[in-house]
Amino acid sequence: MLYEKIRTLPIVSPHGHTVPEWFSENRRFEDPAELLIVPDHYVFRMLYSQGVPLEDLGIGVDPAHRDPRAIFRHLAARWHLFLGTPSRGWLEHTLREVFGIDDPLGLDTADAIYDRIDAALARPEFRPVALLERFGIEVLATTDAALDDLVPHAAFAAGGHGTRLVPTFRPDAVLDPRAAGWGTSMARLGEITGEDCTTLSGWRAALAARRAHFIAHGATATDHAIERLETEWLGDTTAQGLLDACLSGRADEAEKRRLYNHMLIEMAQMSVEDGLVMQLHAGSMRGTNRPLTERFGPDKGADIPLAQDWVRGADALLNRVGNNPAAAIIAFTLDESVYSRELAPMAGHWPALRIGPPWWFHDSPNGIRRYLDAVVETAGYWNLAGFNDDTRALMSIPARHDMWRRAVAAHLEDQVAAGAFGMQDAEQVAEWLAVGAARAGYRL
Repeated sequence: MLYEKIRTLPIVSPHGHTVPEWFSENRRFEDPAELLIVPDHYVFRMLYSQGVPLEDLGIGVDPAHRDPRAIFRHLAARWHLFLGTPSRGWLEHTLREVFGIDDPLGLDTADAIYDRIDAALARPEFRPVALLERFGIEVLATTDAALDDLVPHAAFAAGGHGTRLVPTFRPDAVLDPRAAGWGTSMARLGEITGEDCTTLSGWRAALAARRAHFIAHGATATDHAIERLETEWLGDTTAQGLLDACLSGRADEAEKRRLYNHMLIEMAQMSVEDGLVMQLHAGSMRGTNRPLTERFGPDKGADIPLAQDWVRGADALLNRVGNNPAAAIIAFTLDESVYSRELAPMAGHWPALRIGPPWWFHDSPNGIRRYLDAVVETAGYWNLAGFNDDTRALMSIPARHDMWRRAVAAHLEDQVAAGAFGMQDAEQVAEWLAVGAARAGYRL
């Protein structure tokens, strides 16, 4: 069985959102609610959709005033809501494989299961660093703001651990004039780097300096969260004029967008120069529940997929760097309709482009099957970037990779049964998709 051949391979997690301080400080997780519910928008968005206030789930509440047992009971009482969702599979895998709990979760078992998890968290083998080793995580990437000092990464690296903990350069706050507090962030960028960010050349130099800082701490990739992918190459004179307008507050929305669209290409060119892989996560409209966003901040479950035009949107960027063998761009989309129509033909042509795995809402057994069926015939397997778990929840990392490996094995066995290729080829592809593609795609 193909799955058995790849089941125990090391985990390469090249894109995610775990907290680096977890590993540098190696403190115990506070409680089961803080571990499994509070940081996981996959979980609390479903509960919110069924009328559970976010405050009741500990969101926006000072940790000292949370009732973690009550939060866990909210999940247990509504466990049936997760039937058919990957979240249920990930949580059941965590309970079974990490904590050895086979009892079904429900209101009648909530307290007993809570107590078993809480007791386990007090033991050394459930500290974050021990879990990295237990899960077989070879590489774990976090996502970090461009102005972060990366002290936790340096502290962890100094400990000589078996897992590589690497940052990922996320420059949205200093790259997109539409970002909240962009002007303040730009001023801080200039202070940190000693560059004049009121000039295009100084802005470029400051961004390059921060990228170098991340590379020195092990980074191999950048990440860009894009609502609607558009790129446009501007001459320096035009770009400087737009930068002046944005900094002075005179720019309108269209002018801000044009400057950002240009700067995405600047980032792609820097990737050619310094080797960082460029990730484009396109197609999420963030914070669509505006009252909720205003009250609790971003990442509260109201981000919704948008249709994308990858062919036109990436045209200027790819015609600038797409033929350069030193460029590496990984495309993620929430618009499944573009996989076979646009991204697979594009990745099957442009040397710089790889297709990222099913992202976010489509990170599921069926989503993975749809993805592979849509892209492989045109892009092949070697133009894919493998898998990343894209999670804030440490305990779900092995569950998500296991889900991917099961789905890959099922897909490849179907291919063998259909006579597309033999089992020897299938075994090679299975290992590639489990670990090899991520190592290669992210230059790890």
